Amino acid sequence: MGKVGKALKQVLETYGITQNRLAVVMETRRSNVGRWYHEQIDPTGDTIADIVVALRKIEPAAAEEFIRLYLGVVGEEKE
Repeated sequence: MGKVGKALKQVLETYGITQNRLAVVMETRRSNVGRWYHEQIDPTGDTIADIVVALRKIEPAAAEEFIRLYLGVVGEEKE
């Protein structure tokens, strides 16, 4: 657990997006966003896609950064 949460936390902090703002755009409860943010639960695959869609509505660069952080840099070797 935690990869989504780490990426989400970094993106929200970097782009000044509140958990509440993301929750409103996603039409979900802020407590759900808080659980992902604090790495208490991982969102489903569909929800990860919804996070990307919501971030694109708020700040497209934040969505791209979230994808990059979550998926890792293409071509990057794991040790």
